[in-house]
Amino acid sequence: MAKNKQKTPQKEEGIQVEGSVIEPLPNAMFRVELDNGHKVLAHISGKMRMHYIRILPGDRVLVELSPYDLTRGRVVFRYK
Repeated sequence: MAKNKQKTPQKEEGIQVEGSVIEPLPNAMFRVELDNGHKVLAHISGKMRMHYIRILPGDRVLVELSPYDLTRGRVVFRYK
């Protein structure tokens, strides 16, 4: 007998933008200034924490913004 498979809703994709880190904050949070001039509050993604990737002020980063709140995001990549 075939099982009745329910479709799970797809996760909302974030908006990816580039920016530079202005200042580090407690609990692995950072204030990031985007290329368009906006300032957002961003935390480090889990894979970056796992691999001990350090982020310093002045670093160029790729930030994934939440589609629900454009003032918060997640740092997903640090450029060399």
